Amino acid sequence: MNNRRWYDSNENTEKALNLLKNLDENKRRALSRDLTTVVKQIKEMHEEDEEQDISIGIDRVLGLYKISNSRRWYDKVSILSYALKTMSTLPREDFYNIMEGVYSTLSA
Repeated sequence: MNNRRWYDSNENTEKALNLLKNLDENKRRALSRDLTTVVKQIKEMHEEDEEQDISIGIDRVLGLYKISNSRRWYDKVSILSYALKTMSTLPREDFYNIMEGVYSTLSA
């Protein structure tokens, strides 16, 4: 595995993205909407936790900046791109937990 992106080191993320790539458009859109809803709920939960400051780190900030290049397949799928971009602003553990759930759901 070539770990070029911050999330490439997580096995479930790579597997989940491969499964997402093979979904038909309607399923991909539905899942993207669900992911966005889950991310918003997690963010609200973190906002309630006043003691926790969240930093996404320079590598993820750079990734958000580079998303405008649209080099990855999912950057060209607007609703999925939005969901993944929103997810990438979560703490890593939350992001990885969501991707593990996506992988578990899609591989079942």
